[in-house]
Amino acid sequence: MDPKMIVPKWGRFETRLTARLKHDEPVSGVRVDVEFTHESGASRSVEGFWDGGANWTARFSPDSTGQWSWRTCCAEDNGLDGASGEFECESAESSNPLYRRGRIQIAQDRRHFQHADGTPLYWLGDTAWNGPLKSSAEDWETYLDDRAAKGFNVIQFVATHWLAAAGDAAGRRAYNGTNPIHIDPEFFHRLDRRVNAINEHGMIAAPVLAWTANWNPDALDLNPGTALAEEQIVTLAKYIVARYGGHQVVWILAGDGDYRGVQAERWRRIGRAVFGGQDQLATMHPGGLMWVAGEFDGEPWFHFNGYQSGHWREESETWITQGPPSSDWKSGKPRPHINLEFCYESHEDFVFHRPFDARDVRRAAWKSLLAGPPCGLTYGCHGVWNWDEEATRPMNHPNTGIARPWREAIHLPGSDSMRSLKAVIAPIEWWRLRPCSDLVLDGLERAIPAARSEAADLALLYLPEGGSVPLRMDLLRPGLVPRSVDPATGESCAVAVDGNRFTPTGSGDRVLLLQPGPRKEE
Repeated sequence: MDPKMIVPKWGRFETRLTARLKHDEPVSGVRVDVEFTHESGASRSVEGFWDGGANWTARFSPDSTGQWSWRTCCAEDNGLDGASGEFECESAESSNPLYRRGRIQIAQDRRHFQHADGTPLYWLGDTAWNGPLKSSAEDWETYLDDRAAKGFNVIQFVATHWLAAAGDAAGRRAYNGTNPIHIDPEFFHRLDRRVNAINEHGMIAAPVLAWTANWNPDALDLNPGTALAEEQIVTLAKYIVARYGGHQVVWILAGDGDYRGVQAERWRRIGRAVFGGQDQLATMHPGGLMWVAGEFDGEPWFHFNGYQSGHWREESETWITQGPPSSDWKSGKPRPHINLEFCYESHEDFVFHRPFDARDVRRAAWKSLLAGPPCGLTYGCHGVWNWDEEATRPMNHPNTGIARPWREAIHLPGSDSMRSLKAVIAPIEWWRLRPCSDLVLDGLERAIPAARSEAADLALLYLPEGGSVPLRMDLLRPGLVPRSVDPATGESCAVAVDGNRFTPTGSGDRVLLLQPGPRKEE
C-alpha cells in the first residue's frame, strides 16, 4: 500500500486483502479485525468482510487528520494475518457536510442530532426502501439529485431482499439458504455503488438490516427477521455493518415488526451481538402505533427512538398528539424521538381507503415534529418506496392502493412541502424548542401543536386549518415578531395581530413563528 495515500477526514479508506488459505465458510467461519492507529496513539478496530473468492475488504472512516497506520489481527491462522499499511488523513475541502462537519452524533442535551463538530443536524429523511435494490445507477442519481435539492439528508432503505422485493434488479438476493446463510457478494457490490452515491450527495445512509413484518404470511420467507434463526440474523447484520461501517450511516436494526414484550429480549440480544464495539447510531423501526423506547432503555447500542405512526387517519393523528410521542419525552429517558414512517403521500389509508394527499402529509409531519423536542422526521411516498417503472400495486402490499411510477412520484407536492418545512426550521435554533400546549388558549391546545424555547424568545406553532390563534403572552418574551408561512409553498404570509390573537392571512394550513426582530442600529 502506498504510504502517501491521502484520505479526507470523515471520508472512507478501503483496503483489499487476499487470503492465503481457502475457506468453506468465509462469512461465519473467518474473522479478521483491522486495527487503525493514529500518530497520537489513539486506535480503533474494524472488522473486515468477505468480498468473494479469496478476497476480504476493510473500510474505515478516519476522524482525525495526520498519519494513520493499519494492520490485520486474527485470533487464528486464517491466511489473512500480517497485512499492514499507512495513509495520510487531511481535512476535507468539500461542500459535502458529511465530510466537512463529520459523523452524525447525539447532541449533549440528548434530544437532537449533531455533526461531530457540534453543528446541529435536523433529520429530514425519505423512505426509498427499494430504491437501491431496483434502480439503475443513472436513475438513482436522478432521485438523489431531487432529494438533495429539497433538503433531504437521510435516505432510509432495505439492505437485503424482503417482502416487497424478492431480489435486486438483477434477481440476486443478499443471501441464499437459511441455516447457514450464504452471502452473495455480487448483491452487495451493486448495493455499494448506491450507498456510495447517497454519501456523495451529502446524505446519510440509513439501511434496515433485517425486515421483520409478519402481517403477510405468504411472504415471511423473504424477510430476514422472520425467516432466519437468531444466530443467522446476527451473521447477516454483522456482515452489513462491517461492509458499510466506513460510510456515513445510521443503522436501523429491524423494520416493521413488533419489538415489545417477549420479542424485545430477542432483539436486545441481537443488537448487542451486532453492534458491540462500534459507535455509529442505531435504532429500531417498529410497526405502526408501536412504542418501543422503554423496551431498549438499557441498551448501549440503542441511541434514539424510531417510531411509526403509520397509515391511518384519525387514529394515527390522535396517537401522535395524545399518545407516547407527546408524553414519553417528559417522563422517559432523554433521547431523540423521530417518526420514521408517517402517512405516505398517495398511499391509501387503512380504514377509508382514500389516498393521502400533500395536506395530509403536512399535518402528520408538523404534528410529529412538535409532539416532542424537535429533531427531525422521515417523509414517504407511495411509488418512491416501492420503486416500480409502471403504475402498479406494490409486491405483497395489498392494502396500499396503486402506486405511481417512481419517476412521477418523486415530484408529488408532499416532497415540496418537506422542502418548505426545512426552510422554516433551518434558519432558527429549533433544537431549543420544547412542546408547550399551555401557549394556546380557548381549548385549542390539542388542535394546534405549539412549542417554545425555555428562554421564551422563540415559538413555533402549526395551524392545521389556518385561521386565528389566541396565545398566552405571559409565556413569551415581549417584543417578539410574528411571521407566517404557507407550509405548502414556503411563501411568507402577513399576520394580523389583535391583542393576543394572531391571524395569518390566506386559506389553508399555516405555520406561525414568533422570534426576535432585527436589532436596531445605534
